[in-house]
Amino acid sequence: MTDSIQFSQALRAWMEISTHRSMHERSRFAKSTGLSMPQLGILMQLHHKGRCGVSEIGERFDISNAAASQLVEKLVQAGYLERTEDPNDRRVKQLTLTTKAEKLIESSAQKRYRWLDELTSQLSAEEQTKAAEALAILTKAAQKLEDRN
Repeated sequence: MTDSIQFSQALRAWMEISTHRSMHERSRFAKSTGLSMPQLGILMQLHHKGRCGVSEIGERFDISNAAASQLVEKLVQAGYLERTEDPNDRRVKQLTLTTKAEKLIESSAQKRYRWLDELTSQLSAEEQTKAAEALAILTKAAQKLEDRN
């Protein structure tokens, strides 16, 4: 097997286990808060991408504007989202996260990161250094791909 194939297989194996663990923790967290996974997903998108309109939510999640509007309305009523006028078009409402939502997202991240802390404790100092170097390279390459999209 070539180094490239071995690397790809190792990366895929890591991606599988880390994605599974992250999704499992996110699902448990959503249930504990009473939010659905789509609702939590909307909050996460706004956290990472910033303010947007309901139609953008629909596009990002590939759902109808009516479905996006229903999800958003529940989040507004629960105090997680705030609607404001778009300064470029007063007919359009922009969605932003409230402080309550930011605290919820931070809590979610802390719970997911506990697993990484446990994982880190299983590695020697030398392994941690090697992994950090490799992850820095992967993060830089992934960011370049993200910037193109």
